[in-house]
Amino acid sequence: MQSAMFLAVHHDCGSMDKSSGSSPKSEEKREKMKRTLLKDWKARLSYFLQHSSSPEKPKTGKKSKQQTCIRPSPEEAQLWSEAFDELLASKYGLAAFRAFLKSEFCEENIEFWLACEDFKKTKSPQKLSSKAKKIYTDFIEKEAPKEINIDFQTKTLIAQNIQEATSGCFATAQKRVYSLMENNSYPRFLESAFYQDLCKKPQITAEAHAT
Repeated sequence: MQSAMFLAVHHDCGSMDKSSGSSPKSEEKREKMKRTLLKDWKARLSYFLQHSSSPEKPKTGKKSKQQTCIRPSPEEAQLWSEAFDELLASKYGLAAFRAFLKSEFCEENIEFWLACEDFKKTKSPQKLSSKAKKIYTDFIEKEAPKEINIDFQTKTLIAQNIQEATSGCFATAQKRVYSLMENNSYPRFLESAFYQDLCKKPQITAEAHAT
């Protein structure tokens, strides 16, 4: 429900500006919707931050959890607009992008990309084989629960490759998904209200100047 609301707000904001003019009521309504949208974003972001820690790392109490959720400075957030890799290299940026893709109902793309990154680091042949089959059943095969949008030939090639799994089994599909996110979802993320909010520098009040 919240995701559907996000799409409606994101899609209709421009038309609402044109049709409603500058009446106080319509302006107040638009600000209220924006605040609701940002609240929804932050709830998703908090979830992804809390579930993005590596399984090898033990829990070390509240302090580490607080460090995980540190909001980046506006300057750090602005770096994400320089390159898609800058966004993916940031733990907070990656979590924010995942939350954005979830709101657009295409989170399977980043989940597949992350699964491939983990897969490529696997050394054990047994684990490589089991992970390859899981990625295939989760993302590749027809009517998979998180099926990604790739061509039939690539799917067929992957089905053959996982019979004797190597670290490059999903290389072609991962490149295609990366390109899709970089050229489509990433530019929309940079235009989103949440990202723009992260890039805002805090206003310095007259009281702060006095001190």
